[in-house]
Amino acid sequence: MTASTRANLAVVIVGGGWAGCAAAVSAARALRGRGRAVVLERTDMLLGLGLAGGIFRNNGRYTAAEECLALGGGGRLIGVMDGAARHTGIEFPGHRHASLYDTNAIEPDTRAFLAAEGVEVRLMARVTGAGRAGRRVTRVEAGGEAIMAQAFVDATGSAGPPGNCLHYGNGCAMCVLRCPSFGPRLGLAELAGHDELVATRADGTPGSFSGSCDLRKDSLDPWLREQLERTGVAQVPIPEDLRQPGKLDAKACQQYNLPEFGSSLVLLDSGTAKMMSPYFPLEGLRRLPGLSRARYDDPAAGGIGNSVRFMAIARHDRCLRVTGLANVFCAGEKCGPQVGHTEAIVTGMIAGHNAARSALGLEPVALPSDLAVGDFVGVLTSIVRKGRLATRLTFAGAAFFERMRMRKAYTTDGQAIRDRIAGLGLDGIFDQPLS
Repeated sequence: MTASTRANLAVVIVGGGWAGCAAAVSAARALRGRGRAVVLERTDMLLGLGLAGGIFRNNGRYTAAEECLALGGGGRLIGVMDGAARHTGIEFPGHRHASLYDTNAIEPDTRAFLAAEGVEVRLMARVTGAGRAGRRVTRVEAGGEAIMAQAFVDATGSAGPPGNCLHYGNGCAMCVLRCPSFGPRLGLAELAGHDELVATRADGTPGSFSGSCDLRKDSLDPWLREQLERTGVAQVPIPEDLRQPGKLDAKACQQYNLPEFGSSLVLLDSGTAKMMSPYFPLEGLRRLPGLSRARYDDPAAGGIGNSVRFMAIARHDRCLRVTGLANVFCAGEKCGPQVGHTEAIVTGMIAGHNAARSALGLEPVALPSDLAVGDFVGVLTSIVRKGRLATRLTFAGAAFFERMRMRKAYTTDGQAIRDRIAGLGLDGIFDQPLS
């Protein structure tokens, strides 16, 4: 590869959610002085579902967050979350030492961080086509423009288009993904000819509901709003006649499928009032104490349902390279039925680094299972390969958190985590420019 070729290297990341942003930072740092990272995002804002989330560092996510920071690259987005935190160290049913970032502040903070990293962000750039030469993707098409690159990351997520929410949910609930405004999601892997997979719920129904809704805090009664803003969490009992048995089984976030989330309405302060339910009929919601004037913020029609996710999953190896495509890597929910912002960042930082390696003609790398984040990717890869797509994977609960505890991988001792990574020779590995 000539010096001229190296100077024109590019990695294109399709999708600007947490996974895409992490991939972009990792790629930009790996290519520093040799090429650029470009994010193509179909809407007018970064972070996708992260605009309506906010929970991190709860349970095993604390360990994963510290590993991400020590590994560097896109993992340093955890620091952006920390900087935008409204509450730290809070507890709610089944979850300890959680942080909540401000969903109103996080997008501009992230955009500023990407700009400082030299990442080129193109908004309202919906990718509608891809060109191939054999097993390699050579270009993508967005807004009538052909954009060339040596390697790509598919971070387009797994929710939408509205037809999926209609057939497998309760209709388009007008969520933050805003498919009617900016066009439905199209996956790069699928555009390049890869046959995507669909995950299922326990009963075999395709997809899962997004796990929570946001309420406007100014629509809560003053006493409830004050409690929420002071402590970060509020728990409102649900009368027997308003409880909806089985609804939690349809959630993507199975770490919150606990009895307490069925018998009470758990609210978290993430700038809005994050309601830990995939939906709740508005008339019933307004019967609860403190919620007589409640109004949904996201999705706007959260009384009927929420977005349906896990409808578009790519097969991949442990390096997150898409099966059958030599220079395309995947991140976020495109990798499989994983749940959470931290989980998206983990896959993004690896996929972006490996895309940069591919652009330079180097073989991709996998993190060892000695690390929680490496083990997570290994288990996720196995789940997709074996077709166990009713499983939901997260550091925050359910089966993988139990695995972390059994393997003694779960810890909140930051120094012990940094020492473990340094002992493996991986300290700051994703910060280092590739040669």
